[in-house]
Amino acid sequence: MALKRGLSGVGYPIVVLVFCSYLGLYSSTSIDHNDFSTTSSKQELDWRERLALQHIKPLLTTKVFDVIKASADDLGPFSLDSFRKKNLSAFWQSVGEESLAKSHTNNVEGNEPNQIAAYVKTEISRGKQDDLVDDDRSQFLDAPAILARRQLRERRREKHDAALVKQDDEVTVKLENAALERSKSVDSAVLGKYSIWRKENENENTDSKVRLMRDQMVMARVYISIATMKKKIGLAQELQNQLKESQHALGEATSDADLTHSAHEKIKSMGQVLSKAKEQLYDCKLVTGKLRATLQSADEQVRSLKRQSTFLSQLAAKTIPNGIHCLSMRLTIDYYLLPPEKRKFPRRENLENPSLFHYALFSDNVLAASVVVNSTIMNAKEPAKHVFHLVTDKLNFGAMNMWFLLNPPGKATIHVENVDEFKWLNSSYCPVLRQLESAAMKEYYFKGAHSTTLSAGSSNLKYRNPKYLSMLNHLRFYLPQIYPKLDKILFLDDDIVVQQDLTGLWSVNLHEKVNGAVETCGQSFHRFDKYLNFSNPHIAKNFDPNACGWAYGMNIFDLKEWKKRDITGIYHKWQNMNEDRVLWKLGTLPPGLMTFYGLTHPLDKSWHVLGLGYSPSIDRSEIENAAVIHYNGNMKPWLELAMTKYRSYWAKYIKFDHPYIHSCKLGE
Repeated sequence: MALKRGLSGVGYPIVVLVFCSYLGLYSSTSIDHNDFSTTSSKQELDWRERLALQHIKPLLTTKVFDVIKASADDLGPFSLDSFRKKNLSAFWQSVGEESLAKSHTNNVEGNEPNQIAAYVKTEISRGKQDDLVDDDRSQFLDAPAILARRQLRERRREKHDAALVKQDDEVTVKLENAALERSKSVDSAVLGKYSIWRKENENENTDSKVRLMRDQMVMARVYISIATMKKKIGLAQELQNQLKESQHALGEATSDADLTHSAHEKIKSMGQVLSKAKEQLYDCKLVTGKLRATLQSADEQVRSLKRQSTFLSQLAAKTIPNGIHCLSMRLTIDYYLLPPEKRKFPRRENLENPSLFHYALFSDNVLAASVVVNSTIMNAKEPAKHVFHLVTDKLNFGAMNMWFLLNPPGKATIHVENVDEFKWLNSSYCPVLRQLESAAMKEYYFKGAHSTTLSAGSSNLKYRNPKYLSMLNHLRFYLPQIYPKLDKILFLDDDIVVQQDLTGLWSVNLHEKVNGAVETCGQSFHRFDKYLNFSNPHIAKNFDPNACGWAYGMNIFDLKEWKKRDITGIYHKWQNMNEDRVLWKLGTLPPGLMTFYGLTHPLDKSWHVLGLGYSPSIDRSEIENAAVIHYNGNMKPWLELAMTKYRSYWAKYIKFDHPYIHSCKLGE
């Protein structure tokens, strides 16, 4: 009855008020649990609070004080408001439990929980408490099982919160570690730098100093431009002087090993000047604009240099080196000094024997032709069965004869002819010759679109290459007319090297096809649509743009099938249709693809490996295992622009100690 007596004595609202006030007092005063006295001098209780304390004092035991103290310590300055919301229920729970315990001990009648609950309900129904009391009442009336579940949920929530905090800590640690790793890759300790340079550019790259100096010079030019624009003449001059010194120190160096000892000091000096310029002039938008302009200018210069390089490489490809020209002239002079009876080759009876292995070689380059013949004979199993039919022009006819008279190919047979003596090959029969005599073709090849600059003329030069005008390049379409008594013949370009015996090609079954060749469509750009104009209806109607291309340079031709299918007539048809160059632009490969369309048998790729005149990435084992290697492209092995790594395969078939070669300074 003590609880009921205390509540009825001062009224429920007064109890709540006193308790809340007491809580606020507790947070700032010292309370003795035995006499419940207060020692605070800061706050005085009014008479209602004192009266309430006298009535409620017997109800508050040690456990209640522990709840109040723990709540007060946690709440601090928010004691009163927060206590209402969170901890008042714990207080009423302690009060209820303590009162019930006392009532059972003293055997006081009527102090059951139901009576306490009834009293609280009555007080609430009278409107003596607000919504806060509803919450407190529900907490007070909760059963122990419900309280246990609530405490379990609280513990789970705390555990979950702790897990989230731990997870956040782990993520933070990972991010920090990643940032530390990134920071290790940045070297900011180098003095005099105007920016941060990464380690891969500073240490691991063996040419890091060269690259750094070039970058510094780029930034120096940018800041010179900005300084001039902002009229900081002194700084601009200082940058200009430092730029000249860096340029002098760098010179023509392409690697760090080429730099002088003063380069390191120049780097530091330039870095200091650039740092000074950055402090005075740096403007992100302005610097970005200057760098973009510099990049565009450099890009344009690169394109111009590429065009000039293309022009010069094509010019070099169509010219004859002085050494080869010297060789040809000396041989020609000596040939015409020979008596006529000494100008003939032996074994002429083999020239029309179809049972032997016949080769067709059309060339105006004495040295190149000698390599083709020498390499073929040196790798042949039965040289006596090989016959070479060599056709050249009037200018090189004497030189070609003289060379092979002085250097006969062992037991093999060789015969040299002059294309100008083929009387049947005239403009009335050959469309190419007729077209070359036309005013339009002369204008195109010799006068049209002449450019005043090297770079602008590069695209036109390739169309005016003499090889496309020479009939030596078109004789491949007239093999049955030149060799009417032969059944099969192996056509070879003069920029090839033979590395194995080729007699196996004569036994290849062409399956009634005319041409045996190695296909080149391993990549998409070696298909028909690369060479032919498929916007033309004649091309689109008759050919597949995805058809596989094949290579000229080593081709086995069945001359019987050739005659049966009138291959030369097919070629004439397409050549006549291309008088205005609407089907293809240049060369003999496009008309060859059209003429032998559906009539070409693919050979194994090991017979013929191409690209040694333009591709630096051909596998060495592929080259060494090939029967024939082909220097197709501009970088011919007899030119200075030849790729050094491939030149040895060609040069080993030349006798550099030969008197003619030595006198013309054709050194290895």
